[in-house]
Amino acid sequence: MILAMVVQQRLCRAVDIGEALLAVRRHRRRRMLEAVVLDLIDGAQAMGELDFARLCRAHGLPSPDRQVVRRTSRGAAYLDAYWSTFRLVVEVDGIHHLAATAVVSDALRHNDMALTSDTVLRLPVLGLRVAPAEFMQQVREGLVAGGWEPHAAAS
Repeated sequence: MILAMVVQQRLCRAVDIGEALLAVRRHRRRRMLEAVVLDLIDGAQAMGELDFARLCRAHGLPSPDRQVVRRTSRGAAYLDAYWSTFRLVVEVDGIHHLAATAVVSDALRHNDMALTSDTVLRLPVLGLRVAPAEFMQQVREGLVAGGWEPHAAAS
């Protein structure tokens, strides 16, 4: 979506988009726009991250922190989704992660995080389209392994 690209490229802040949306009184897509803007304000910066946030809600999973900065041996790393309490990281990999330079960089970042005892799950954007239930089950299992109790959260 264009809104995610604008925020990702730092052309406009998500909060500014949200304020502009307040001026829109009636629009047939207002609810969808509100949901997208709230996810952007919460830290999502790409379509895959927006889709992942929607799937987390649909599967009853807790909301992660987004774009958390982690210092690694190679500098700053921005984590797409992080549940610090449960020590679970989910990296949503778009098509650009298939480039040779990205594969090496991604592996080094993944390994740095794994060496600090975080569980790191990689979720290709294609996986969100063709196997969302399977990937979200893995996220659920990662949260449970980290101490999340689904029934306690629902109460």
